[in-house]
Amino acid sequence: MLFGFKKKYLLKDVLLDNYVDIHSHILPGIDDGADSVETSEDLLKSMRSLGFSRIITTPHTLPNVWDNTTESITGAYTKLIKEKQDLTSQVQLKVASEYFLDNEFLEKTLEQNNLLTLKDNYLLVELSYLNPPIALNEILFAIQMKGYQPVLAHPERYLYYHNTKDTYEALKNAGCLFQLNLLSVVGYYGKGVMETADYLLKNGFIDFTGSDIHHKRHIAAFDRKVMIKSIEALKVAMSKNQFFAD
Repeated sequence: MLFGFKKKYLLKDVLLDNYVDIHSHILPGIDDGADSVETSEDLLKSMRSLGFSRIITTPHTLPNVWDNTTESITGAYTKLIKEKQDLTSQVQLKVASEYFLDNEFLEKTLEQNNLLTLKDNYLLVELSYLNPPIALNEILFAIQMKGYQPVLAHPERYLYYHNTKDTYEALKNAGCLFQLNLLSVVGYYGKGVMETADYLLKNGFIDFTGSDIHHKRHIAAFDRKVMIKSIEALKVAMSKNQFFAD
């Protein structure tokens, strides 16, 4: 007889009904996500079949890589809405952006008055995967002085924080909210990221979750088993996304 066995759930089965997603890359042709309206349509259909009820898509704003502006992002959004109106209305598609934090963001992007937020003043931001900006605390302070609430995308994926977990508490104290990637809990990005996701959930650091869907491989990963222990904390974090339902 086996003892201590715990059932493993598929991510799609753990996903809450009418899930509100606040992080994806499904607008056509403007970043490393969907490359066409047809791809956007396929991803939206798949997300709807998984139970997504509202999707706030968040293309990258990353200087010299994805030089998006509010105008280019809203243009792609309008194009998709116009060409796939029935589908986009069924999933309540909205648009924001995921802003890369560096000196250019501090000196130029933040000075604009039309940044695309998740809701009200909630601004989705990301860091480099290689190392954080030297002036990170200054940037976070400037964001808040401008009246925005920074929401840090996928903090579990920044490998340089894995061995200095007290940094997460420092970031929270600096005013950051945390958005966990759902695919982190199935080990999609590796064991270290999965273990850090579990740590952040267990310790109550995660405020929201997001799919970060770029392509069909991300959709397929919802059929993988959840590998973390903190499933109830994950469900609580997912439920907090209802804040963005309005």
